[in-house]
Amino acid sequence: MTDGELRDELMTLLLAGHETTASAITWALYWIARFPHIQDKLVTELTACEDLSDSKMLMRLPYLSAICNETLRIYPVAPITFPRILKAPMTVMGQNFAPGTRLTPCIYLTHHRHDLYPNPQAFRPERFLEKTFSPYEFLAFGGSDRRCIGMAFALFEMKQGLATLLT
Repeated sequence: MTDGELRDELMTLLLAGHETTASAITWALYWIARFPHIQDKLVTELTACEDLSDSKMLMRLPYLSAICNETLRIYPVAPITFPRILKAPMTVMGQNFAPGTRLTPCIYLTHHRHDLYPNPQAFRPERFLEKTFSPYEFLAFGGSDRRCIGMAFALFEMKQGLATLLT
């Protein structure tokens, strides 16, 4: 990375990361409170954890991870990406696009595709325990080399916040 690119990434971490994580935690708490069986299962997992201050252990809790992913699937904090201008012809789902075409991928619509996520409006964390989604199917933090540099930190904050509040 150039110094300018590094500066931009650090500014994103410092400025853009906090309200997005707070929003994601808020939505997670909404869904957890709405479904007592989900809350019970999560609290059971959290209380069985030997040391919630151990960040490695916290990051490996499967149901907590599934709840975070399902929350970000239903309500991605960035529902669309920055526009891209094609440099070469591209076909997407049978539709041809010429070079110079501006495309704005929609994360929200991808996360609500019935073929990828059956019953996409339902909050069902188990779907992330039953299947591993590709970076082209689950892209709450973007994908490829344009993935959010703060992804790991945001997930850590979200998991730590939920674990603290629920225990």
